[in-house]
Order: sequence, then structure tokens, then C-alpha cells
Amino acid sequence: MNAASADQPAPRRSKTDVVDAAMSVLAENGIAGLSMRRIADVLDVQVSALYWHFPNKQALLAAVSGRIAAGGADASHLAESATALRERLLAHRDGAEVVSSSLALGLLELPARTQMVEAALAAGLSDAAAEVAADTLVHYVIGFTFHEQQRLHAAVVGAADPSVDLSPARIAVTGGDFEAGLAMVVSGIRSSAAAAR
Repeated sequence: MNAASADQPAPRRSKTDVVDAAMSVLAENGIAGLSMRRIADVLDVQVSALYWHFPNKQALLAAVSGRIAAGGADASHLAESATALRERLLAHRDGAEVVSSSLALGLLELPARTQMVEAALAAGLSDAAAEVAADTLVHYVIGFTFHEQQRLHAAVVGAADPSVDLSPARIAVTGGDFEAGLAMVVSGIRSSAAAAR
């Protein structure tokens, strides 16, 4: 039942309730199935009720992105911040794709990016260079994780070319590729900082 009976009105839903429901739908259906209709069904409300809290779906996705990207321990080093961000993205189905969309539209401030800027400044980079370093790391983490999650999904649903090894065991090995690439990026940032001194 999607509408409250005449005897009992539906309970009023909060913004947090809407984001909670969206997170649940994302976990169950992925970003392709994250529709306002499904979210409304989970909450047992009309779709129009969602727009009381969010002016559009992209604003709701930004709140979901904020939930995905939040949390984790404070990291004072570039590699720690990048690794923690990747772990948060991997903890949610299609996490990298959802966060990437909100970030690209300027609807999300990543706490991890702020940590990266601070770490780059502490390493000796100028304000402008620290911003570039943080953006580079964020793009590396999101891009790598997005591809990783796409490969996992393709393997699960059987959508991959059979000649390509997308087994979970093979994909798990790419975590080492992430660490190797991250080490190269961080090394480049440190070299830039050293040259700037």
C-alpha cells in the first residue's frame, strides 16, 4: 500500500529517512535501479513527498554520495586518505559511480579531499599545487574504484566477454595494482614538493 488509509495518516518522513531508503535501494538494485518511485515505495509515500526534502533526484544522489564518502578515521597522509576513500566507495554498491556523478556536478565536498589538501600542504606544496595534488588523487581513486566495481558487476551478471578473467579472485589481485599506482602518484606529489622547497 502506497497511500495512508483514511483512518491513519502515514508517518511524516525526515530527510534522513529518505537518504536511508535511497541507500537501501542502492544496495539492492544498484544505481540503475535507484529510482524515486522505488525510494517512495520503501517509505510507503507518494513520489511527490520526496520532493519536500530534495528538489530533484540529483540533490538526493548528492546526499547519498555524502553518506557514502563520510566517515572513516582522519588520515594525515596522502596514501592513507586515498586508501580510506577507496574503502568507503567499495563498501557500497556502485559507490564510485554515485560519488563521481555528484562530484562532477559540484554537489559534493569530499572530506577525504580536504585531508589530501592538508597533507599536501604539510608536505610543502603551495596552495594551488596542493589543490591539484588532491584532485589528482581523488580522480585516481574514483576512476580505479569505478572500473573495479564495473568489472565485479559484469562478472556477477555474466555480462563480460568470456575470454576476460573477471572472477572475484582475479579482481582481488587488482588491489595490488591500486597500491602500486597510488605509490607512483604519491611519489610524484612528494617530488613536486621537494622541488618547490
